[in-house]
Amino acid sequence: MTNAHLAADIGGTFTDIAVTHQGDLFTCKVPTVPAAPEEGIFRGIQQAMSETGLTAADFSLIVHGTTLATNALIERKGARTAMVVTDGFRDAVEMAYENRFEQYDIFMDKPPPLVPREHRFGIPERVDAKGNVLIPLNESAVTDLVGTLRENKIEAVAIGLMHSYAAPDHERRLAEILARELPDLLISLSSEVSPEIREYERWSTTAANAYVQPLMSRYLGRLSDELKRLGFSCPLRLMTSGGGLASLETARRFPIRLVESGPAGGAILAARVARECGLNEVLSFDMGGTTAKICLIDDGEPQQSRTFEVARQYRFLKGSGLPLRIPVIEMVEIGAGGGSIARVDGLSRIHVGPESAGAVPGPACYGQGGNAPTVTDANVTLGRIDPDDFAGGSMQLDAALSHKAIDTDVGTPLSLSTLGAAFGISEVVEENMANAARVHAVERGKEIRGRTLVAFGGGAALHAARLARKLNINEVIVPVAAGVGSAVGFLQAPVAYEVVRSRYAMLDNTFDITGLNTLYAEMRAEAEQIVAEAAPESELVETRTADMRYHGQGHEIAVSLPTGPYDGTLGDELCRLFEAAYAATYSRRIPGLEVEVMNWTLRLSASVEDPAPCPPMPVASMPEPSGMRELFDPDTGILSAAPVYRREALSPGAGIAGPAVIAEDETTTIVLAGFTARVNAIGYIVMQWEGS
Repeated sequence: MTNAHLAADIGGTFTDIAVTHQGDLFTCKVPTVPAAPEEGIFRGIQQAMSETGLTAADFSLIVHGTTLATNALIERKGARTAMVVTDGFRDAVEMAYENRFEQYDIFMDKPPPLVPREHRFGIPERVDAKGNVLIPLNESAVTDLVGTLRENKIEAVAIGLMHSYAAPDHERRLAEILARELPDLLISLSSEVSPEIREYERWSTTAANAYVQPLMSRYLGRLSDELKRLGFSCPLRLMTSGGGLASLETARRFPIRLVESGPAGGAILAARVARECGLNEVLSFDMGGTTAKICLIDDGEPQQSRTFEVARQYRFLKGSGLPLRIPVIEMVEIGAGGGSIARVDGLSRIHVGPESAGAVPGPACYGQGGNAPTVTDANVTLGRIDPDDFAGGSMQLDAALSHKAIDTDVGTPLSLSTLGAAFGISEVVEENMANAARVHAVERGKEIRGRTLVAFGGGAALHAARLARKLNINEVIVPVAAGVGSAVGFLQAPVAYEVVRSRYAMLDNTFDITGLNTLYAEMRAEAEQIVAEAAPESELVETRTADMRYHGQGHEIAVSLPTGPYDGTLGDELCRLFEAAYAATYSRRIPGLEVEVMNWTLRLSASVEDPAPCPPMPVASMPEPSGMRELFDPDTGILSAAPVYRREALSPGAGIAGPAVIAEDETTTIVLAGFTARVNAIGYIVMQWEGS
């Protein structure tokens, strides 16, 4: 074994492969196979081994991220699922919140629950918020339910009982009875999936976990079995939405934690770039074939959250999706990728996305039967993509098909030239991304101006310079292997697991320090068992947070805690930490109000070596272009000849003044007029705005 590592990221359009071996990096893209996603991985692995000369025995780790769980939730193609709740709460997941996410739309559609009413069942039992049993579990009612589940051919069950986060015994006993009678049934317990207060979010998360578990379990099983058949004996790790790696068994138990696995890998890459380059404030920009993801990174760490929505009914409207309470890297995701479809509405406005042409049939220029214009078709028309050198020359694009689709659906309806319509598509998608970034930053009390944009993904470098100007950003970095950035990020992620417990506490003289130390010891033991399984010899790093609020408020903010053990001074310290965090978020404090804690969180991760700082920029040199290309200039509105450079031929220090094109197999960097691109000491393209 030569200790090679492989990462595979399945996207909606392409599957990205990255291999590291003895300091070398190999990357490739292969089309995703929607009907059998694992086929794309195996094709990519075969291509990687063919071009590197490695064999299965040379690999010591495989890391995988997938959108399969996300797609199943969005497309409602999960398992036949039932839900068992405390009697009287059968409709809680359908009633959801009291508020309306679209206040004035009388035709507003709420997201339907994953489990229909006829498959939701109430069981007599009741526990209070302190864990005291008020009504014992009616086991005969559970036994009577078995026949109903069998008759309805239920594949998975979500069990969510009231206040099970405080006392999970009833859920566990219920699961024991069902497992004994129905051994093939997959069971998700809310006390394991999301042991937190607020039953709607907890049950929604548990239902989603159960809904995708049979699909993900079968998929991961097929993937693992085929890898073994091909001779791979190394561990298979799964990327989670929180930015850590999980073992195969953990991923099969909690597949809901894989929902945002691909974008999380990209955020990890951007955070590492920030640390390498000594940047305190970064805007991560990941644009693939289907979506674009934007994430704020401060002090070398991406923003973290425990709330997330999936399958929104209304485009990007908060509250219109299914809420999930899982560890997740906080980012905004919009339907703006290379495959995003452009159209003209009844008011003669160009819209782009969120509908995507995907991998099949793909953009019109793929020549696979797609006839709708996409962002990729616009980039071909604008000269940003070379039809003869797409994906390293592995795919031949047809520019004439792009022109026809753009003229038919955009140019003719708006009386625009082909070039003008293509520029309109590009402008709309870039403004959509810029607006999403602005809103995302404002909602978190952050500033975009002065940040560095780190661009990766197959489409990001095509649009990064233009997006930077819209956001008043003066510096853009395109890292090595940017076209498969999320896959590269997978290889930099640590094995990690996060545990949360809801235990209400007032920070007054009733605060139980001993009980808190015991609680964190139990959480540490749970996380350590899972992390040690996947990284048995690694040094472990522990971080703690608490969800805190002023007494009487309805929502909390996350506050970082010292690692403990704690003594009698903790209450005052927590109040100080909370008020500092509250003031940073809301620019004020509320004097005289007591502080309370709702949730306690522990994250345990295997340590990862910090990257070496990037050396100073090398002495400038002037490279020779490999050719010329007609490139659209947004300032003049015409195509003009621009030099083309191959990225692999650029040595550190190489300087290029825009307009220019820097081409590589997985993506292309467009250097607009007013920008100067330099290659730094570790091979990253650094674009600086020098215009007025």
